[in-house]
Amino acid sequence: MPSSYYEIRVAGVLPPEALLDFDWLTASVEPVKTVLHGSLLDQAALRGLFARLETFGVQVTEVRRMDQRDPSAGDQDRP
Repeated sequence: MPSSYYEIRVAGVLPPEALLDFDWLTASVEPVKTVLHGSLLDQAALRGLFARLETFGVQVTEVRRMDQRDPSAGDQDRP
């Protein structure tokens, strides 16, 4: 089964040690939030990510399953 690409927004800025735990995700910091992007194999992996974020006391504000793998690619890959 192919992995799914997700965008996960959390309140505040993740501490550097948390970002090390998620080195397989791309993180960008926007005003008052952090956005994580990356592929997750299945729902169990997504739940595991949520559990790990919870250990850091992070509030997840939005989760989006994306159609494309690279959010910076825009619509260039779409027919």
